Amino acid sequence: MPDALISIVIPCRNEAANLPLLVDEIAAAMQGRAFEVIVVNDGSTDDTAAVLAAQAVARPFPVRHILHEKSSGQSLAVRSGAWAARGSIVATIDGDGQNDPQYIPVLVDALLAAGPEAGMAQGQRLKRRDSKLKQLASRFANWLRNAILHDRTRDTGCGLKAVHADILRRLPFFDGTHRFTPALVIQEGFSVVHCDVVDRSRRHGKSNYGIFDRGLQGALDLAGVWWLRRRRRRMPKPREIVHD
Repeated sequence: MPDALISIVIPCRNEAANLPLLVDEIAAAMQGRAFEVIVVNDGSTDDTAAVLAAQAVARPFPVRHILHEKSSGQSLAVRSGAWAARGSIVATIDGDGQNDPQYIPVLVDALLAAGPEAGMAQGQRLKRRDSKLKQLASRFANWLRNAILHDRTRDTGCGLKAVHADILRRLPFFDGTHRFTPALVIQEGFSVVHCDVVDRSRRHGKSNYGIFDRGLQGALDLAGVWWLRRRRRRMPKPREIVHD
């Protein structure tokens, strides 16, 4: 299993300046492993397409470009990457460089070590580099989500995740799914393992996400996931009994 192909999905919008160095770091972190890089270009208006064309030619591993003609949001970008993935494990990482690729193999190994009962490994950020206001808003959102959904995850907003591809593809998708992946994986009957990761500062550009512009939508999403879990029992793991 350690030699199985790992699909690294990078949802991004207008991150052309950050992508070459990020792919460099992924190459170093994944040395000796079979992997592909899938960049989901979510309606970028910068030079992302040209940068990815150059990366695809220059790299000894696959660098694939999945294009959304119009921006559809991070969750649907992850969904597009998951369905395009050829690997049995999908690892996700943000395209802005704040997530350190050295943790991708850590998450993958933690997921595999946890056995078939585990559906995903979730990164949890230490030493956040965001503004104090954004950190406080994130802490409150994580506290509220955990209090309602009991997903036992401190930081679901961290872009570093490793999920079995077949499990990720069967989760319900909506605009905001990436913040509820642990709860949805638990709903499917699998456990979630956690790994601490160290956050970094953004190198180039500015964040595509604000603090207050997603507050109301996040509250509606939380209510929707709560309703889904209330109305749908935990998924069984059916197995066939063969009678001789």
